[in-house]
Amino acid sequence: MTKTFFIETWGCQMNDLDSQRLSGSLKLRGYQRVENESAADLILLNTCSIRDKSEQKVFSHLGRLREMKAAREDLRIGVCGCVAQQEGEAILHRAPWVDFVMGPGNVGHIDQILAGERRVAIDFPEDRNYDYLTVDRPSATKAQVTIIEGCNKNCTFCIVPTTRGREVSRPFDDVLREVRAAVDSGRVEIELLGQTVNAYRCPVSGRDFGALLGAVAEVDRVARLRFMTSHPAEVSDSMIAAMRDHENISRYLHLPVQSGSSRVLRRMKRLYTREHYLDTIARIRAAIPEIQFSTDVIVGFPGETEEDFEQTISLMTEVGYGSLFAFKYSPRPGTPALKLGAPVDDDVASERLNRLFDLHEQFKREHLGSYRGRILPVLVEGPSKHDPSMLTGRTDDNVVVNFSGDPSTRPGSMLGVRIEQAQHHTLRGEAVA
Repeated sequence: MTKTFFIETWGCQMNDLDSQRLSGSLKLRGYQRVENESAADLILLNTCSIRDKSEQKVFSHLGRLREMKAAREDLRIGVCGCVAQQEGEAILHRAPWVDFVMGPGNVGHIDQILAGERRVAIDFPEDRNYDYLTVDRPSATKAQVTIIEGCNKNCTFCIVPTTRGREVSRPFDDVLREVRAAVDSGRVEIELLGQTVNAYRCPVSGRDFGALLGAVAEVDRVARLRFMTSHPAEVSDSMIAAMRDHENISRYLHLPVQSGSSRVLRRMKRLYTREHYLDTIARIRAAIPEIQFSTDVIVGFPGETEEDFEQTISLMTEVGYGSLFAFKYSPRPGTPALKLGAPVDDDVASERLNRLFDLHEQFKREHLGSYRGRILPVLVEGPSKHDPSMLTGRTDDNVVVNFSGDPSTRPGSMLGVRIEQAQHHTLRGEAVA
């Protein structure tokens, strides 16, 4: 009888790709993926620990699985990802019905884990065993490609250096081989991934992120190239030049600022000031005037005053982000920020977060409204989920467009779409010749 597996994924794009790697490895070994955990012989929870609420969801889910495990002795449950790395053996004490705990560094060693060689695998092996040919990519048009794992930045609020380890870049040529294989399989959009993607440096040749970006953009049939997440302190002239010189590199950049106050940025140990960040934005816009930015913001960080927050508001106004991901500060175990004092009062932090979202709503409406009447190149992803009679795709700056067009259009095609309407998060339009 064929064994089945189910994966629940929380968190970032790196976790998504880890789940794709796990899925591909299991399918290669004869497992069949199912979409309902009650039908699975193996359940993997690929977890995120960037905020406390994400961690709580994991243990709540494990509580629900307890009865399922009691009723089926053959069922195996594995906790993977960043909560696994953070909590380790403590998960087995809290939820003894879990069969194994596996951190992100061991994704390539799932065979050993399933064979029972280790019940807790939270080390960072020198051999990460990254087999890109087994990645089970869910999209017919897009391939995510890890180029660097881990982070050396040690921001005081962040647990990533603990859960993902120190920076390890993949060899330049290995990345290019994976990109070519993805394109050969029909994926025309490539997304390069890393916790600090632009810190990439080839361990063999020393070539930097800008060199890799240009080389990937020049691979035949790469229609669109994206990357995330970039650190402002790692934005180099070579990265900007590569973006400027290759039209297939998306005119969209996610550049987390976290705060508009230099005082708070120093307490966060972000390695840049407000002035440096704005200068970086100006350098990029001077080279690529049409570029759009998105960002991350943390409100309520220990010691954040109203004046600090107002500086975040003013920076938001100055940059004019197309997208915003903002959260209240969430204390994480073992991080230096715990020694900086208590977080801002929760009611105050909530009020600040709402003000930030209200301001961004205004920017977003203006940004999306500016597309009305324009013809934009849209990379077709397939039928719209909400209306199968329409097609869906994304603009160069990562806005979803639902549009009418020839239903036989192949995913991966690049079409001109006349934008007729701006909705809350998306655009609507009609394909043109």
